[in-house]
Amino acid sequence: MSAAPHFHCEELLRTATVVVCDLQCDGSAPHQEPTSPEPAFLFPYRGMYVRHCGDDPVVAEAGQVLFQNPNEATRFSHPIAGGDGTLWLQIAPMMLQELVPRNLCVQDSMNFSIPRLRIDPRTQVLVSLLRHSLKEQIAEPLEAESLSLTLVHRALGPATSLAVDATRSRRNLVDRTKLVLASDLSKRWSLAEIGAAMCVSPVYLTQVFQQVERIPLYRYHLRLRLARALDLIATVDDLTAISNELGFSSHSHFSAAFVQLYGRTPSEFRDSAVRR
Repeated sequence: MSAAPHFHCEELLRTATVVVCDLQCDGSAPHQEPTSPEPAFLFPYRGMYVRHCGDDPVVAEAGQVLFQNPNEATRFSHPIAGGDGTLWLQIAPMMLQELVPRNLCVQDSMNFSIPRLRIDPRTQVLVSLLRHSLKEQIAEPLEAESLSLTLVHRALGPATSLAVDATRSRRNLVDRTKLVLASDLSKRWSLAEIGAAMCVSPVYLTQVFQQVERIPLYRYHLRLRLARALDLIATVDDLTAISNELGFSSHSHFSAAFVQLYGRTPSEFRDSAVRR
């Protein structure tokens, strides 16, 4: 994979089974997505960007897996400042055929028929554990391969994934709302402020958001902030500083929300990520 000056690709693992790369961009300019002759999975873990493929742009965020088809020409743009990061993962073709449900593919091919799926919070934890353990070189190749296969299996499983199903205009409204919320993770938004930014009524916005995302707007905003915390915890010592940066009223509020979503405290997650 080649990289523009503002785009960096770090290969974390390459075996006969999987390839894992960390893609990071400073967000200063649009760029092309690296192409590959085989399908790949993209798990955004930091920031938010827009992926342009065909005539239907997709807002990429930490609660999703994006699908890259073979030799697919795709462009990234960055409406939100601060840059972004994505874990790029490729599985050997024979194993991929066992993992990917046929209903996600175009008939008689390994081309994905949809651009993305939502993933649940526990799958987000797997993304973070895999990335941190490879970055810190504390995972043996066998463990990293197993984590990668588990991650893809869970991301594609019917119990933990959900296709985005709504009209294009409603998806666009929700995607624009996500970009507004991501522009300032520390801000305590009100429904009136968000509705005014979107030029729609708060009632209509909350109804559409619930229909498209299958979760309430307020809960999505909470998950957005906690996803950023998941990225920061392994490298930032001061958990109180993280909670303040992300707009939580107190460290105890932050910790309780983290446990409820991810099933472990921030300290427990840090221990599992960096002291495996």
